[in-house]
Amino acid sequence: MILVSHDGFNQTPAWRSIIVVPISTSASQIKRGLTVVEIPGGAASLPKTSCALCHQVTTLDRAKLTKRIGALPPEVLREVEGGLKAAMDLD
Repeated sequence: MILVSHDGFNQTPAWRSIIVVPISTSASQIKRGLTVVEIPGGAASLPKTSCALCHQVTTLDRAKLTKRIGALPPEVLREVEGGLKAAMDLD
């Protein structure tokens, strides 16, 4: 999961929901278009090439996330932002 909600929400204990983008290692997902962002293996400690499924953005209870694995490089985060904009038709 890629945590995409605002830090103001993430750091407020009373705010239970966080916004995330799921990650997949399926090679067939990578070919789905503008809403899927490839993440190279090794980025954010991911063991192999993966992809962010920006068209499946969702919320989770923060208790579901137990540990931080790593942080994505800024250029990949910008691509995820583009994928979210494409998925939601935002400018």
